[in-house]
Amino acid sequence: MLIATDSRGHVLKHPSKPAIGAMLADLRPGDHVLLERQDHDREGDWYIQVWFRDETTYQLEFRNGVPAEHYQTLTTSQEQVSQALLGWAADEPDWQRGITWDNIGAMFGAPVAEDPDGPAL
Repeated sequence: MLIATDSRGHVLKHPSKPAIGAMLADLRPGDHVLLERQDHDREGDWYIQVWFRDETTYQLEFRNGVPAEHYQTLTTSQEQVSQALLGWAADEPDWQRGITWDNIGAMFGAPVAEDPDGPAL
């Protein structure tokens, strides 16, 4: 199931293309839209999100199940963001085409467990 959530707390289950487009068009600086895929066939977190950072910059991120598969890009193109969101929502195999993505999975790595026999801090 696809679920869309925005900064104002609006939640839509099974959002349509026009609804996703409207959520993107309504973004103000500092706002975000999150699309989550919740399927029994897929383990982990599957989502794409966009944050409208300022008047001209969108931060677009997606995760494919695990933190190591978390990617990010910045763009000034609302059209590019729209195509990515709609392509991802439709589960199109080539929705990422034409965008340079940076893997930022290392930012979400598991915390290192403390050694119980190590020195106390």
